[in-house]
Amino acid sequence: MSLTVEKISAKYLNKKDMGNINEKVEAASTQQPAAQENPKKLKPCCACPETKKARDACIIENGEENCQHLIEAHKECMRKAGFNI
Repeated sequence: MSLTVEKISAKYLNKKDMGNINEKVEAASTQQPAAQENPKKLKPCCACPETKKARDACIIENGEENCQHLIEAHKECMRKAGFNI
């Protein structure tokens, strides 16, 4: 059985909040980092909320070792937002 980000994320997030996580990750990764658009810097705690929420929920329920794919997706989103992760 192959688990996808959608299946895992749907399990941990409300469907109304979820949408399509791949579309959200894609949109976040293709957008210009907010830190470059604004003179005010984007704080790491506020960046990539969709991937952060899915990652955190997975870690709480399954443990860090079982959520590496979501951890990596969040790191990639953070890097694309201009953070050195």
